Amino acid sequence: MFTKLRPVFAEIVGYRLIAGLVFLLLLSFVFQPFHAIEVTFPWRLAFWIGVMALALGVTCVARRLLRRLFAETEFSGRDLVLISLVFVLFVPSLWLMVWLLFSANGLPCPDMLSVTSYGALLSVGLILVRREASKPQSVYAEIPLPRMYKRLPGSFQGRVYRLTVQDHYVDVVTSEGTFTIRSRFTDAIEEMEPIPGHCTHRSHWVVDDAIAGVERKGGKIMLRLKNEELVPVSRKYRPFLEEDGLI
Repeated sequence: MFTKLRPVFAEIVGYRLIAGLVFLLLLSFVFQPFHAIEVTFPWRLAFWIGVMALALGVTCVARRLLRRLFAETEFSGRDLVLISLVFVLFVPSLWLMVWLLFSANGLPCPDMLSVTSYGALLSVGLILVRREASKPQSVYAEIPLPRMYKRLPGSFQGRVYRLTVQDHYVDVVTSEGTFTIRSRFTDAIEEMEPIPGHCTHRSHWVVDDAIAGVERKGGKIMLRLKNEELVPVSRKYRPFLEEDGLI
């Protein structure tokens, strides 16, 4: 499944990269970083590239810290912690970058208050993005039910958490219990589309929305699901989970 989707992801990433570069060029051409200080185009471009890189990096670091330290906190509480953490990390990092950039250009460095406005802008953007992301039920309501649901009891109204293969059978672990079906593992995974999920091990596939946290035991990484089960993560599948920000 990952092999089939990889060309699509590569194409999407390519378009996003081109759009991002065009956006940065236009932004650098039109806007001065600080109204009171005139900066030439190359330095404006360097500034905006730095701002975008810092914003992405700080947000990524904050999300990983949040997953490790506050996995059991309510979602709205985690949003508040994430936004505060991003603000605290972003503002000093941006001020240091501005100081280095402006000092190299022989220009006076803006005060901390001017730099803080960028941190506030990023935080407001995160609030808006997270507010849209906090509506998973309405999004899932528009997704057609996977074919797998047709193989479960007719009275089933719950949600699937994971799939586990055992010989020629697959255990479908759900919020209403475990159901065993006869199927190849790859076929069972395909029958879960379009619900997003990841293989964590050659014998395990989990629904992304079922992941509640990450635990480390004896050098091994385990995913803790919403039903409190622990699912192992193998070295083979760990990079895919890290790339998508799940661990």
